[in-house]
Amino acid sequence: MKNGIKVIRYSSVYALVFILIIPLIILSLWSITNSWSWPHLIPQNFSLEGWQYFLNPVNEAFAALKISFIIGIAVTIAALVISIPAGKALGLYDFAGKELIKLLVLAPIIIPPLAVTMGIHINFIKFGLSDRLLGVIIVHLIPTIPYSIRILTHVFEALGDKLEAQARVLGASGWQTFIHITLPLIYPGIFSAGIMVFIISFSQYFLTFLIGGGQVVSFPMVLFPLVRSGDRMLAAVYSVVFIVAALVFTLVMERLFKDEERTNDHFYL
Repeated sequence: MKNGIKVIRYSSVYALVFILIIPLIILSLWSITNSWSWPHLIPQNFSLEGWQYFLNPVNEAFAALKISFIIGIAVTIAALVISIPAGKALGLYDFAGKELIKLLVLAPIIIPPLAVTMGIHINFIKFGLSDRLLGVIIVHLIPTIPYSIRILTHVFEALGDKLEAQARVLGASGWQTFIHITLPLIYPGIFSAGIMVFIISFSQYFLTFLIGGGQVVSFPMVLFPLVRSGDRMLAAVYSVVFIVAALVFTLVMERLFKDEERTNDHFYL
């Protein structure tokens, strides 16, 4: 029995390496070669031309990456501000139409983005939000909020309201209860929801292109044309940067949450 469990564990690790690590290695190799022909397992010619192009100050890559981080962080904060009270309401309280609301929350994921965004674009033009950074941030909330609300709803369902009730009985105000009891307990959910929201926003192309109107240039708007152009070296370079940027944000957020845990000695579910 134990041997069978070990085999399953090792198989899972190898499968993870094959599915995730190997493609990243191949992508990294493509970023430093102009050609990689059959039957060579490793490229025969290496070049840093793609990275030189990316690092060129004239290139708009860094500006686009900065815009993507600004949008992603702003969307993450806004989504969490909306999702925490919404998740608490859906996770802890019973009210008429609760299941319907849970279903409607998922509507932006179910309905094709094109059908929704075209109507939103018309209204954004009327309100002066089209071709502006604020408009892009707002429209990015559409595909991200359903995930954050869903995650935090499950967190509050698992948490329950007994600890909050005990704090209120001991004299804590609603705000004190939220800051010192509820918030520390839902940190893992906030972390998961925040990372999910950031990655979804960071990778948005169509919504940014339509609402931004080419005036708001994010990193995916620079990456996607390169992928379609057939220039594998440049596409690989930008793809590696895209993956590393998302990974760095995830690691930084994880470090911040761990520091908060050690500093305040929080108890986690």
